[in-house]
Amino acid sequence: MPEIDAIDRNLLDAVQAGIPLVECPYRALGEGLGLTEGDVLERIARLKADSIIRNIGAIFDTSRLGYRSSLVGFRLREECVDEAAVLVNAHPGVSHNYLRSFAFSNDYRPAAYCPYNMWFTLAVEPESRLGLEDSVAVLARDTKAEAARLFPALRVFKIGVRLDMDAEAAGARKEAGNFFTGNGGAAAGYCLNPTERRIVQILQHDLALVEKPFCEIARQCGLDVETLLAGARELLQRKIMRRFAAILNHRKAGYTGNVMAAWPVSEEKVEAIGLQMAQFRAVSHCYQRPAYPEWPFTLFTMVHQKSREACEETVAAISRETGISDYAMLWTTREFKKVRLKYFTEDYAAWEEQTATRVPL
Repeated sequence: MPEIDAIDRNLLDAVQAGIPLVECPYRALGEGLGLTEGDVLERIARLKADSIIRNIGAIFDTSRLGYRSSLVGFRLREECVDEAAVLVNAHPGVSHNYLRSFAFSNDYRPAAYCPYNMWFTLAVEPESRLGLEDSVAVLARDTKAEAARLFPALRVFKIGVRLDMDAEAAGARKEAGNFFTGNGGAAAGYCLNPTERRIVQILQHDLALVEKPFCEIARQCGLDVETLLAGARELLQRKIMRRFAAILNHRKAGYTGNVMAAWPVSEEKVEAIGLQMAQFRAVSHCYQRPAYPEWPFTLFTMVHQKSREACEETVAAISRETGISDYAMLWTTREFKKVRLKYFTEDYAAWEEQTATRVPL
């Protein structure tokens, strides 16, 4: 891991929380940290060169843009995995795709479960002719999946990766805050005017490391910079944009462990338990998802930590606090794809056109 000092750690915490939507964002960021604008630019440039910072840009709420999305589980034979990954990754709405292995707590074994081994997230645009379910069906057929399930978010208790850069305090520490909560699925009343849609298209790209980076973005949108920034702030206020921030490379930032923990929580306890789980700083995502006869788990928590052992300790701490002793841990064994989702591109329609002849009857 590249060397980072205490100032770097404070800066990384700050840029993950949010970049100010002002004409000179790096100057404003520095003022809050006691740094000059030049120092902020130099440090971020170095952190990007060391691949600790992946990119800086707008992080949008997929459903509030009118997209439908879901976590998807496939069960694949080992000999089919590599070819299946290529086919799944070709869909522009797939941002994350992993091969995962199972481990259960203590002697817990659900009465029936399906060992889905490929897990990916899939989103389809508002104008999709194929839709989410048929897109999954096409991928399941083309990859020769033995079983496939959609696990859409029914309720969101927390969403957003913010790696804790305080090495001493990392672990099972708690945090308070206004986490994103609400129902999953497409948001009612979705409506972006052409200018807002263009702003979304532009803001999702990596922010330049110059004193006034929004000036060039405004020019590309055909707007003056203040109109652009006012539009961006309105998207943030309407929660269409969750935040404008940096995304870190987990491993380069020292977070080599991650696990998706699945918990069989009854419907009447889901809300209370979900809110408890969301308070753990190491939990980046906490969702209620549908259970099935072969899949009894209703709550999913994504845990990021500095090691596998630290992940296990965090999951155990969550178990102790919530009283949920039965759970499954799904460990990443291979990473096939991990990118930022791109919105309002022509790639979605192109994928559907190419696969039109393979749509299930």
